[in-house]
Amino acid sequence: MNVRCDGVLEWRHLHWSMVEVDLLGSGNAFLPSGRFHSFLMIDKHIIVDCPPTALASLRKAKVSPADIDTILITHVHGDHVFGFPFFLLERKYISDRDGLKPLTVAGSAIVKDRLIELCKLAYPGSLEDMLNQINWVDVPKIKGWKMERFEVYHEPSVEPHGWMLSHEEGWSMLHSGDSGPCEELWGRVEKCTFAVVEMGVPEWVNTDEHHKPSDIQKLAELCPNTTIVLTHTYIDSEYLILTKEYPSLPENVIHGEDGMNFKLNENGMAC
Repeated sequence: MNVRCDGVLEWRHLHWSMVEVDLLGSGNAFLPSGRFHSFLMIDKHIIVDCPPTALASLRKAKVSPADIDTILITHVHGDHVFGFPFFLLERKYISDRDGLKPLTVAGSAIVKDRLIELCKLAYPGSLEDMLNQINWVDVPKIKGWKMERFEVYHEPSVEPHGWMLSHEEGWSMLHSGDSGPCEELWGRVEKCTFAVVEMGVPEWVNTDEHHKPSDIQKLAELCPNTTIVLTHTYIDSEYLILTKEYPSLPENVIHGEDGMNFKLNENGMAC
């Protein structure tokens, strides 16, 4: 028996469960008003990146850092990883004092070295035991999912990647990380039912390493069956710093806001 998003019962599968996706933060590096740094959580135990505002985002969502067992790192720019020392420090002294909760950190070859260096700089001598207990992997193995880390178009020195998560029910979702338009990303978005994609800069910024509104317009038209949630945005949510104006985009695009919660059904569709 199935329960559709509208509450109607259907007799199709005997068992399935919703996948829960929380957009804990939606801002770019400059922290537009009303936003924490871009930060995604899946099923209350997987997070994408660990930005400077990670602890604040988790506290607001009432999620303990000790409940997080997997971190998927997209790249090592500061607004994506500088919260990692505080995350470990909290687990060590508050939420996992006995060190019983395992933690896997997944990312490219540079990730382990940079995060260890960052922790030693932030709290020398305090986090070595925590760092030694981490399961450092290229791609994690998580029940019910097949994970793929793929290259995207951004500053090469930070080894930028996106993450595609394919569910055992046969659908896929992804997180773009930081990237400009590229085939590696757009081709995968087209295969997904749900995609979290960055829109880091307004139209007038001279860069091709982030998506602009016109890029999102083209992507949404290319992928009409994909729900695209925008993150890493430059748009202010509360008071005016740069702009509060949302660009007009196709109906399958959702302007992400901190605290948004999505429940994906057995087909990967957002309810």
